[in-house]
Amino acid sequence: MTARNTEYLRSLVNELRKLPTECEWVEFKHNNSKKEDIGSYLSALSNSAALQGKSSAYVVWGIDNKTHDIVGTTFLPHQVKIGNEELENWLLCQSAL
Repeated sequence: MTARNTEYLRSLVNELRKLPTECEWVEFKHNNSKKEDIGSYLSALSNSAALQGKSSAYVVWGIDNKTHDIVGTTFLPHQVKIGNEELENWLLCQSAL
């Protein structure tokens, strides 16, 4: 990841943390790694973002959903596999069903 991308992501997370609460298109998670929950969150958030006129929706791990403090996470989505399939690919296949 380039320094510009890293800085952009930091800025984005900090802007999302400034929201007074989670909303239809932003969800904060600490360590929730249940694959079915992640799929449901992504589907609901993307639909809600579209209804709210937002171009993107976000699930941000490592943020406390009440205080919006940075708490870190042990969830590493790029290391999760369902069977032999990577989580991202599994989620994409589920959304096509």
